[in-house]
Amino acid sequence: MAKKNTPDASPVAHFEQSLDELEKLVDKMEHGDMSLEESLAAYERGVGLYRQCQSALEQAELRVRLLSDPEQPENGEPFAPAPDGR
Repeated sequence: MAKKNTPDASPVAHFEQSLDELEKLVDKMEHGDMSLEESLAAYERGVGLYRQCQSALEQAELRVRLLSDPEQPENGEPFAPAPDGR
């Protein structure tokens, strides 16, 4: 069965797609072949994609906490970033 891209799907479901688009946008901007107007539009889009990715990661973390301790997910310790900052 094919996946449907519905507007009411969770942000977690679209994380990979948003991250891929963001990476392509950054590559395009780094080449410097864009006009100022194109660069501003790309930057705006990039900020939106970054926020979508951040929201999806926060929701995924909450889901993991719920699975770890369904009684008190808000009391879980925040996950530490990897040593390389990722």
